[in-house]
Amino acid sequence: MVTQEFPRRALALARAALPSAEGPGRVLAVMERVENSDRYDRVADVLRRAVRGLPLGRARDALHGRWLGHPVHPLLVQLPIGAWLSAAALDLLPGERRAARFLIGVGLVGALPSAVSGWTDWAELRRPQLRVGLVHAAANITGVALYTASFSARCRGRHWRGKAWAFCGLAAIGTGGAIGGHLAYRQSAGANHAEEVADLVEPGWHDLGEVASLPEDRPRQGRVGEVPVVIVRGADGEVRVLAARCSHMGGPLAEGTVVDGCVRCPWHGSTFRLSDGWNVTGPATAPQPAFETRTVEGRLEARLRTGLTEGTAES
Repeated sequence: MVTQEFPRRALALARAALPSAEGPGRVLAVMERVENSDRYDRVADVLRRAVRGLPLGRARDALHGRWLGHPVHPLLVQLPIGAWLSAAALDLLPGERRAARFLIGVGLVGALPSAVSGWTDWAELRRPQLRVGLVHAAANITGVALYTASFSARCRGRHWRGKAWAFCGLAAIGTGGAIGGHLAYRQSAGANHAEEVADLVEPGWHDLGEVASLPEDRPRQGRVGEVPVVIVRGADGEVRVLAARCSHMGGPLAEGTVVDGCVRCPWHGSTFRLSDGWNVTGPATAPQPAFETRTVEGRLEARLRTGLTEGTAES
């Protein structure tokens, strides 16, 4: 009887320890309220203008991660988070006060470039993402303030108080990380919004209509199967075709402008080379899917280009 009852009780305890089905629903409900609340939109707009107004020059693209091919912010946050987690582990051991204090200092130093890259990305997001990103930043700022208090207390010999501040800071940083996960995975901030093109376009050549009907140096919307494309006929008569949804945030490139052999997204200003789709300027970190073109009896045909072309890395 005892041997039969024990597994049942153990299973019941395990189920009770797991989050209920309502738990994630409550969390998502809170995040939806944040996404839909306009309470701090004025603050967000002021901060966005300030970030966009910083004289960063070409460093802005570097902070976006154009050189890396995806946002650099997740890479940079590894240093402070790793340092603070290691400091928390050392705080649980005796005799590791100096090492723990050193790691907290390293985390505070590493938090600066992480924050700069994060704010640079945040300033180019859609409105619901801006709202969630603001809460994400607030949690992280709180965490940094708590770790600053911890470092100060440790420097003054108040080690137990320093530990208390540090564990509070870890909780704040963990909360910020969870909100950042919602921002990245639920709201697709920083994701490549043109990644699915290769799976949606059927192999082979696709008809895009009469070449003679295409205006010169003006983008025109077309469609290859399920994929919208932007078509541009240059002054030299060469026709270029790219996927029409900007890889940064899905902006309509067909409504953009054509300058110096590139098309510029009307939403956030990402610029893509028409010849191969390469992202010449950010905030886009991924190139735009490009198509080969040919003319058959006056009609334009296109097929998806595979792989990066020679000279892609020039810019």
